[in-house]
Amino acid sequence: QDYEESAKWYLLAGDQGDVGAQFSLVQMYESGEGVIQDNKESAKWYHLAADQGHARAQYKLGMLYDEGIGITQDLEESAKWFRKAGDQGDASSQYLLGAKYDEGIGVLQDHEESAKWYRKAGDQGDARAQYNLGLMYKNNKGVSQDLEESVKWFRLAAEWGYQYSQISLGELYLKGK
Repeated sequence: QDYEESAKWYLLAGDQGDVGAQFSLVQMYESGEGVIQDNKESAKWYHLAADQGHARAQYKLGMLYDEGIGITQDLEESAKWFRKAGDQGDASSQYLLGAKYDEGIGVLQDHEESAKWYRKAGDQGDARAQYNLGLMYKNNKGVSQDLEESVKWFRLAAEWGYQYSQISLGELYLKGK
C-alpha cells in the first residue's frame, strides 16, 4: 500500500478530467493520505468533479460552501449545488434544500418549495425529511393541513428510529388526532 504513489496516479488521471480520480483525490486531501491535508485543494477537486455532474461531489461542494471549509462561505452557492445534486436524486441534498427553503437560508423562503424537496427526500427514506414533512402537514405550512398525512410521514420517520417523529406521533395519539 503506497498512498503517495496512489495520489500521483490519481493526480495524473484527475488532471485529464477523470471524475472518479478527482473524487478520490478529494478524500486524500481531506484525510492527508499520500498528500498534505489541504481543505482548499480538496475543494478544488470537489469543484472539478461537481462541474462534471458527479452528484456526491455536488452535495459535498454544497456542504463546503455552507460551512466555509476550504472556500469562502456562500449560502446561495451552497443551495445551487444542493439543487444540482438533488435534481439527480441525492436524498441528502434534497433534504438540505428543503431545509434551506423552509428557513430562507441562501434562497427566498418558500414553504411550498420546501415541502416539494422534503417529499423527494422522504420518498427515498430520509427520516429528517419525513419528520419535517409531517410537521408541515400538521401545521398547515406549505401544504394543506392534513393530520392523516402528518401521521403517515411521522410514522415513516419513527420507524427509522427518528426520535422527534416518535415524540410527535405519540403526541398526536395522546390527543386523539
